Amino acid sequence: MYRALGLNSATAEGAATPRDFYERGVHVEVAMTINQAPWELYKFWRQLENLPKIMSHLESVVTSDATRSHWIAKAPSIAGGKVEWDAEIINDEPNALIAWRSLPNADVDNAGSVRFVPAPGDRGTEVNVVMDYIPPAGVVGKWVARLLGDDPQTQITEDLRRFKRIMETGEAATTQGQPRGDCGGCGSRED
Repeated sequence: MYRALGLNSATAEGAATPRDFYERGVHVEVAMTINQAPWELYKFWRQLENLPKIMSHLESVVTSDATRSHWIAKAPSIAGGKVEWDAEIINDEPNALIAWRSLPNADVDNAGSVRFVPAPGDRGTEVNVVMDYIPPAGVVGKWVARLLGDDPQTQITEDLRRFKRIMETGEAATTQGQPRGDCGGCGSRED
């Protein structure tokens, strides 16, 4: 049964090697062109405290020094309502690339990068996000997350769309709190 579910009770949760991410992790790659210069986008992203403004699942990011930070993200209530981890920046190329990995004992082992590449024809910047993470409970956690509507590819795509809106217009338009038809303004119908 464990083999069918992709579980191995002989190994601890977490990623000890890049192979762990490959075998037990979720891999996401998303790219989007944003009509801003690479240095403007890099500057916003490199201030890690800005990331909850664009990533709906993040509650907070607090930097402790130039390369380390503490992250708190929302999680399904089945997982306790939130997950936390410490991360470090492992590659920082100003105006071009930021790469990170979680530190040991993270609730969610993760690693990834965001690259800022000038778009052809002076049309802004292509932002490429690559992320790998091992969900809590391994393969079972992946299934539970998908059942609860938490598709990482869609989530990162929406986060990049929000980033694009903020960087191109200065704000992320939302319908939150706006009344419509039979709705009281909270996004759900009134009976």
